[in-house]
Amino acid sequence: MRLTATFILIFSLFAILLLAFITWQSSVQIQRQQANDIDRELAALQRLDATGGIRALAFAVERISRNPGPGVYYLGDATGQYLLGNVMDIPANVILEPGTYSFDYERANPLTDPPTAIGRSGNGEVRDRKTGYAVVRSVVTSNGLRLVVGRDVVERRGFSAIIVQSFLFGVLGIILFSLIAGGVTARRVLKRIDTIRDTSTKIMSGNLSERVPITKRNDEFDGLATNLNAMLDRIEQLLQGLKEVTDNVAHDLKTPLTRLRNQAEAALRAGASDQTRQQALETTIAESDRLIQTFNALLMIARAEAGAPSGALTDVDVSAVVADVAELYGPVAEDEGIVIETAVTSGVHLRANRELIGQAMVNLLENAVKYAKPDAEGQGRIMVGLRQLDGRVLIEVADNGPGIPEEDRKRVLERFVRLEKSRSETGSGLGLSLVDAVTRLMGGNFRIEDNAPGVRAVIDLPAT
Repeated sequence: MRLTATFILIFSLFAILLLAFITWQSSVQIQRQQANDIDRELAALQRLDATGGIRALAFAVERISRNPGPGVYYLGDATGQYLLGNVMDIPANVILEPGTYSFDYERANPLTDPPTAIGRSGNGEVRDRKTGYAVVRSVVTSNGLRLVVGRDVVERRGFSAIIVQSFLFGVLGIILFSLIAGGVTARRVLKRIDTIRDTSTKIMSGNLSERVPITKRNDEFDGLATNLNAMLDRIEQLLQGLKEVTDNVAHDLKTPLTRLRNQAEAALRAGASDQTRQQALETTIAESDRLIQTFNALLMIARAEAGAPSGALTDVDVSAVVADVAELYGPVAEDEGIVIETAVTSGVHLRANRELIGQAMVNLLENAVKYAKPDAEGQGRIMVGLRQLDGRVLIEVADNGPGIPEEDRKRVLERFVRLEKSRSETGSGLGLSLVDAVTRLMGGNFRIEDNAPGVRAVIDLPAT
């Protein structure tokens, strides 16, 4: 409402100033037009006096004096005594000293003054007596006569009064219509804002499925509503993911913690042998390492999703990182009867985090080694590749395992998601989530494709 009131005030102020300028200009133009008419008429009479003499000048003054209108005319002799015109009483200084003057005047009384003093209409009827206020110019003709020509300004003042009155009505109309338009506008704006407020109130009460309505006007409020709805969708997804993570963490930690407790209880049982206690301690260490790995993975994912701190991204030889990790897992793959093939383009550099890129490669190769299956030749196969294509850097890890159904390829990127329902296989379901987080941190995208058979995991990064 304050914003609307401010706009109304600014609009009204400028509109009033504009009307005031138009009113002033109209008055100035009327005055200028009257002055031009006086100068033009006076020049015409002077030319007539110069060419036709006193008789022609007197005839012209007598004729135009009888015409109705605001004209004021006076012709006197060399001493200023009245000869002709529609005004008899002229101030002495106006007659004797040529120049521009303004004064109150009174036309002749038709009952006491001669007709030549008051003039007659075209049909011979005597005109009524008239008083007013005139602006005139007086000159001395070439024959020594005193000539005064002017205009009555009472009508001009009346017209100016009409202009001022119209200006005042215009100001009132502007203020009135501005208030109406402002009220309607504010009501519409407040209605949209109230809609957003009501939606946010419902969301705060726990109904996360509520969304801000979007109209077909496609205005700024619709743009704001679209962004708010996108934000709410993201928040709902994050909360849903948090709930799933919490459930999965509880499920995945319950089993190892239960085993830890059972092993500790067995070690403390009376009559337990040294071998039993040794085995219990070894199991405890193994389970503890597994829990530490899970929490380290969670922390690394959280750090990647939060964004790298300033200075964390440096120039990295990605070719060397990929080749080193593939070489590191070569012996591990051989022990499992798996062959790792590499096709790495050398000299590829990116602005990235070496540690996170290396961890992502480790996770992909661990998955590949875990799921690669012997082919017709009795060997499992893993292909590790790095290539540049259309301004992009593609890091690929492909295996010939069972593959991932197309409908599950996005879901496996979520935390703790494991397609193996019994969850009896080793792993926490965080490996691919970490790869996805690292890829997004570097400004790229991570996708899983069909390798027919098996899976091709592709890290797609911008080359610059």
